[in-house]
Amino acid sequence: MRNRWLPVGVLAGVLFLINVIARLVGEFAFENDASAQDRVSAVMFVAIGLVTAVLAFRWGRGRPLDSWSTDLAAIITAAMLLTVLVGPFINGDTPFTNGAGSFFAQIWLYLGFTIGGAVLGYLVLMVLGWDYRSQSLKRYEESRLASARPVKTRRSTIRH
Repeated sequence: MRNRWLPVGVLAGVLFLINVIARLVGEFAFENDASAQDRVSAVMFVAIGLVTAVLAFRWGRGRPLDSWSTDLAAIITAAMLLTVLVGPFINGDTPFTNGAGSFFAQIWLYLGFTIGGAVLGYLVLMVLGWDYRSQSLKRYEESRLASARPVKTRRSTIRH
């Protein structure tokens, strides 16, 4: 059980750490520049999407989709909850400081980038033919071809 949930917790922590770093950079480096803080947020969302794309790409090679997708969903959910509920306290705010609209917009952005990154990573894996299912089908085909009997041809009995 620990072998399954430890990586989930660590990876959720990594996604939350990306958010913490982005919040600190936005707070201290671009204190009074709202457009620069927006760019830092955009970079943060892209980085989080790339992490989930890499996870989907790596896990999709060695495990069936239903096995790793639940782990990735748990990672995304835990990291999102940490980001929207705990993250604002890093800046000295609360989750609803800018209103409910901003709170839910952050949830939708987070889900969009993480799920989009995971789908993109898995699609690249499928296009390359390296996903678990494609590799299983390839192994099956190779085993069937290796065990197939050679076709016997009949000699022609027609005489000239």
